[in-house]
Amino acid sequence: ADEDKKALELVTARNTADALAHSTKKALEEHGSALEASEKEAIEAALKELDEAIKGSDKAAIEAKTEALGKASQKLGEKAMAAEQAKAGGAAPGAAPGGAQAAAPDADVVDADFKEVDDKK
Repeated sequence: ADEDKKALELVTARNTADALAHSTKKALEEHGSALEASEKEAIEAALKELDEAIKGSDKAAIEAKTEALGKASQKLGEKAMAAEQAKAGGAAPGAAPGGAQAAAPDADVVDADFKEVDDKK
């Protein structure tokens, strides 16, 4: 049972690492041009180290490399989010959510009374 638990933890760590590596590679392809060369190189180095760690069976090393990639790719995430907001014509950061709904107080609102009819006889 203890071996099964350790195997499960290793598989979970690998899956988490693999998912992060995949999403980082995809984001790097889409938004890598917005990064400085040094930032891009740091992310690529962290990706390579994580890929090597995934091939091994040291859970602690996989988790450490996953965390390192997460920290290295933080700038990439910020640039990607900024690009997505700009593409969506996004509201300025800090804008009140639901602004479009709050901006239309003159909408035709109708109050209504109703009776519940029970058709069961």
